[in-house]
Amino acid sequence: MSQSTTSKRDGVARLLPEISYRRLGLYFVIIAFVAFFLSPIYTGLVTSLKASGAATTPFLPPTPGNFTLESWGQAFDQLARGFVNSFAMAIPSTILDVILGSTAAYGLTLVDWRRQMPVVLLFVFGIFLPYQAILVPLSDFWTNIFPISNGIIIEGITIIPANERWGTLAELTITHVAYGIPICFLLFRSYYKTISTELVEAAKVDGASITKIYTRIVLPLSKPMIGVVLIYQFTQIWNEFLFSLTLIGSSSDQAATITLILSGIGADLSGVNFPLRMAAAFLAALPTIVIYVLFAEQFAEGIAT
Repeated sequence: MSQSTTSKRDGVARLLPEISYRRLGLYFVIIAFVAFFLSPIYTGLVTSLKASGAATTPFLPPTPGNFTLESWGQAFDQLARGFVNSFAMAIPSTILDVILGSTAAYGLTLVDWRRQMPVVLLFVFGIFLPYQAILVPLSDFWTNIFPISNGIIIEGITIIPANERWGTLAELTITHVAYGIPICFLLFRSYYKTISTELVEAAKVDGASITKIYTRIVLPLSKPMIGVVLIYQFTQIWNEFLFSLTLIGSSSDQAATITLILSGIGADLSGVNFPLRMAAAFLAALPTIVIYVLFAEQFAEGIAT
């Protein structure tokens, strides 16, 4: 046996005891979890790139003969109206929830006044109110009591003109704002409890008003939690289906949101067009992915805090 072969074996023998089998096991588990969570994304992506008749083998990539982007074009055409409606509803709802949740949490956390806790409990109670419990009164309210879609006329003066599409989206926006304030309040309140009270007291001593303390001190310090609430609330509102189904009712309605249209896309009497459904699902998920990317740093900082 040559000396070089012996030295190689000695080197391997010295290396083996240093291998951490616990770390190898940990790497194996991480890789398995990554593969488990990415497999649906991979399957949906390769399915969306195939012709309709070739979707029976979802795990195999498309061949040159059945590769097509036609499903993506059809999905975008069918979802275009839903994108406009969902953005028109989700963006103002999210912004209003952030503003109202932040100001309410500031007033009930860093501003001292009597009988705060009953008001806090009302906000907390709103979090645990299930969607199903308010669907009937919600529909009755927007249909019979305050129908914005039918226009609002007070003493012969038209305050809001009748518009079925934008009026329904306004009703849906107000509903999401009202239902989203409690959870936004709780998130901001938990964050404001970490702010030093000495900082607020020092500002009061310097003569700063409650409004100035909020705009000059509390709001700039709230950027991490604003990122968290923006991502959370926009994702919730964008993906919401039950309120849209209750107030709009049909995917053929001009006010249909993207989740309503997505629920019926690719289905007809001839069967289910899986490539079209997968392409539509990826397109519908793009705005939430963009929001995560834009506010990823604030989201991570806010969660850590």
